[in-house]
Amino acid sequence: MVEELLTAVVAAGVGVVVYMGAAARVVKQYERGVVFRFGRLREEIRPPGFTVIVPVIDRLRKVNMQIVTLPVPAQEGITRDNVTVRVDAVVYFKVVDPANAVVAVEDYRFAVSQMAQTSLRSIIGKSDLDDLLSNREMLNQGLELMIDSPAVGWGVQIDRVEIKDVSLPETMKRSMARQAEADRERRARVINADAELQASHKLAEAAEVMSEQPAALQLRLLHTVVAVAAEKNSTLVLPFPVELLRFLERAAPPPPAAAAREEPASAGPASEGPGPAEVDAAQAPAAVDAAQAPAEVDAAGSNGGPSALDRAAEERALGAAEPPPYPDESPP
Repeated sequence: MVEELLTAVVAAGVGVVVYMGAAARVVKQYERGVVFRFGRLREEIRPPGFTVIVPVIDRLRKVNMQIVTLPVPAQEGITRDNVTVRVDAVVYFKVVDPANAVVAVEDYRFAVSQMAQTSLRSIIGKSDLDDLLSNREMLNQGLELMIDSPAVGWGVQIDRVEIKDVSLPETMKRSMARQAEADRERRARVINADAELQASHKLAEAAEVMSEQPAALQLRLLHTVVAVAAEKNSTLVLPFPVELLRFLERAAPPPPAAAAREEPASAGPASEGPGPAEVDAAQAPAAVDAAQAPAEVDAAGSNGGPSALDRAAEERALGAAEPPPYPDESPP
């Protein structure tokens, strides 16, 4: 009798252990349990922790309540301004109603993925290229609203949608690069012209000040020499301004009155030959003879005798034959 009782107790204990092993379930902190009894949804949602179901009768399905990161494959489309682009995005969502996420949709992950791809294509067709490149925040909000509208009935809440990358054709990239380069070149030229204008005003003011104070020009020249010498160049080419010469000329002391007057030239000794006055006196008859030569030529030519030119040639020949009066010195 006792043996039968012990066998019954052991059998009961084994049965309880087997039952508890089949009925016991553990729900993690980030999960919720949905129970189906004979295929019918139980209203009670099992919280995290240890829970028990009826074996064979109940089925427990766990639903992840964490935020899910779902990458959206790159979608190719044509923008409103007829530019072909490829855009990919990422969707962040979470389950807020485990019962609807299990009952209302077959696979809420696949459903959200397909809805995100469709919405992304729609956003591409409604937007311009500039909006896709620079105004992504507004596009992200519009894309989030388009995905969240049907997802509410699935027990899913769209937390955030982000456009990751926009791929452009190579020709479009080169065109945009040329446009950006031209715009930067235009701005650089405008800035350079503005700088030249301001510099011209400042130079005009500096020139006006230097004209009033000529010493400032010399100081500026010395500053230029110092700046060039700091470069340690072997050759220094420095322009010398004319204004500096004029300033130095005005600053120079006037010459004395005694030096300004010229001394009269004195006649040399007799042994050195005639002085300037004697040379002029000796050349005077020659000038008179040269002046009278045309008249004598005319007179001789009219009488038929030897002309003045012939006589002048004979006189020059006789003068060349005679020795000089001063053989040791040059003729006067």
